[in-house]
Amino acid sequence: MKNEDIFARYSRQIFIEEIGLEGQRKLVNAKVLVIGAGGLGSPVIQYLAAAGVGTLGVADFDEVELHNLNRQIIHNENSVGSSKVKSAEQFIKNLNHQVNFIGIESKIDESNAEELLSQFDVIVDGSDNFKTRYLINDTCVKLGKPLVYGSILGFSGQVAVFNHKGSKNLRDIFPEPPFDENLPDCDSLGVLGALSGIVGSMMANQTLKVITDLPLQLNQITLIDTLNWRFQTIDF
Repeated sequence: MKNEDIFARYSRQIFIEEIGLEGQRKLVNAKVLVIGAGGLGSPVIQYLAAAGVGTLGVADFDEVELHNLNRQIIHNENSVGSSKVKSAEQFIKNLNHQVNFIGIESKIDESNAEELLSQFDVIVDGSDNFKTRYLINDTCVKLGKPLVYGSILGFSGQVAVFNHKGSKNLRDIFPEPPFDENLPDCDSLGVLGALSGIVGSMMANQTLKVITDLPLQLNQITLIDTLNWRFQTIDF
């Protein structure tokens, strides 16, 4: 993309002293994989595509359902019944045709995680189960990939950046996943749609900072309580 085209589209980012034209070039050259095109993945995908991330991978094996639409804002009523990856692709195409989209319509598991994650610079975890979260974390550690992590339930959320420039990872704060298969989740306890936007936007912001080499407070996890409007950062 020519410099004048970059400036015309992304001038409000380029005006930020800490980003500038060089930072925008880093975004254009970046390859980011978003795992999950649901409540967290939707705002992440939206803001990374809008910011001009050059290559955006989206991995999800699910289809859009009507109950998704209160929070999964890149999908719409016409998307119900179609794959979330294809719906995400159409959203990105309409928002920013310059983004190179890579759709992965398969479940990430032990057989493919390393191969898939190795193709990207930054991994964003918007998955909704502990098995996948720990697999993604362990694969990022093995490959030396920075991981932007988030989770949501009800009115509460968490955000952290793991394994970035030698920083700690998920197992340093939660060494093992819970063993109880009946733990509460969004299907049983629900989630407020706007919470997904808050946490997903925070994840997108951290991803953009990773790409543009802006300062990050590492070895911390941010706890979000939107019912009581409290934000707490814990060092680990």
